[in-house]
Amino acid sequence: MVRPRWHLRSSTGSNRLGHHWDQFVALWAALNLLWVCFDITYVPLRTFWLQRNLYPLPSAPLVLRLGFLPDITPFYDPVKGIEPHRETQAYLNAFDQMDHALLAGSPASDLRQRQVALTDQMIDDNPFLASGGSGTLEKIKNRLRERADQDSAKQSAELLLGDDWLRRQPWSEERLFWQQQVLPLVATNYWRSIDENGRPTDQFWRIDLLLFQSVFLADILLRAARLRRRLPGLSWGDALLRRWTDLPLLLPFWRWLRLIPVVERLQTSGLVNMEPLRAVISRAVVALLAVELFEVLALQLMDGAQGLIRSSQWPQRIRRLRSHQSVSINDERELVELLRIWGPLLLNEVGPRLAPQFQAVLAHALQQTLQSMVVPPGLRQLQLLMEVEQQLTQQLASGMVDSVMELSRGAGARLQRRDNRQIDLLRDCVDRFWDELAEALESGPVLERSQQLVCALLEELKLTYLAQINRTGIDALIRELDQLTVPPATAAENQPMGAEASGPASTPRDQSP
Repeated sequence: MVRPRWHLRSSTGSNRLGHHWDQFVALWAALNLLWVCFDITYVPLRTFWLQRNLYPLPSAPLVLRLGFLPDITPFYDPVKGIEPHRETQAYLNAFDQMDHALLAGSPASDLRQRQVALTDQMIDDNPFLASGGSGTLEKIKNRLRERADQDSAKQSAELLLGDDWLRRQPWSEERLFWQQQVLPLVATNYWRSIDENGRPTDQFWRIDLLLFQSVFLADILLRAARLRRRLPGLSWGDALLRRWTDLPLLLPFWRWLRLIPVVERLQTSGLVNMEPLRAVISRAVVALLAVELFEVLALQLMDGAQGLIRSSQWPQRIRRLRSHQSVSINDERELVELLRIWGPLLLNEVGPRLAPQFQAVLAHALQQTLQSMVVPPGLRQLQLLMEVEQQLTQQLASGMVDSVMELSRGAGARLQRRDNRQIDLLRDCVDRFWDELAEALESGPVLERSQQLVCALLEELKLTYLAQINRTGIDALIRELDQLTVPPATAAENQPMGAEASGPASTPRDQSP
């Protein structure tokens, strides 16, 4: 039973320092890949990192608060060039002033009017448009309308901060609506600076170059040096070219491609065994490609054979099979040698074993001949005459078959002998056979009919055999692959409790070098 490659023991090598370095670089590359994923998703998920709230169902008011996560936005916003938006930040500061005044018992009518004016300005200017959060403003407007039961968001803000509403709703309770429903949405807005090239500011490449890509470059040069030490005739360019899979580690763009060298380094360093996962993913793809490739090749071969058979030069191609026109790799004539080997085999062993069958066939043919030519119809009813006729035909058939078998044994014995004259005669016989066959095809009506029949046979093979491949599909190939690669259950697992295996236990070979 074939053992899967991931069941074999892997050797770490004799250079422990180099192996530890490879493991460090693999872990460092895995950490870099995690940071790359975080950096790519930071801006789209900045609202989550700011509020640490998870909404499993966006259409439902279900919120999972992840307060144990730290607020990383003050530390990572400068990396992406993110700053608080002036308009929304002024709105938050003005609300804090109004909140402190109302909690202190002051009417704060001027502050409330200013807050209403800022709300109207925010609705008119839509400062969320720059950060791609236009939907956030719509959420704010909808929540204001629902709270005040009004059709206009501006009128709702004026009503919620008006004297009549605050006399019915104390501010200690009303402020919860603003702090939980409105202000968190306003705080998600930001402004992102752009660099001299007109693109959003991103300082990721500086940190990546300093902490990670410098280590990757040193490791790539070290691996190239190892390769050149093992293959002294290899140039530096060829050695670096062989490490082409490490190129994504040095690219400042398409950073998600670093997954390929990271997985390769984790696998080669022995930290993670990715072979089972690779086999599961690739075997179905390989089986599918194998079936498709075999179908194309088989179809191409059959179409080529049909084109060759339909050609009017088919007799000439048959004639070219003669020994003096065929291309030979060596001086040995394969067809003549096969006849010299198979001739004795058929004449000495296969033919004599078929003597009873030959006798029966020949006796039946002789009996039918005697009945139709020698015995008159009126005498065919005599039982004695029929028995004599049957015995006579059997004796004749036996004698003829014995004579033929004796001749075949003699011919087979002669063919076994190495004789140059015999080889020349066999070659002349084969050449004459191809000549006569080609001439018969050219002069008779057999050629066209033979071409039609052979091409029809190949067409049926295409319609049946290739269709059978499609019907069997990939599942049969995968099942066969499982039978070859999955190790069988051990004897201890297959036997009942307390039973002992009969015979000596087989010791598996150690696959390690």
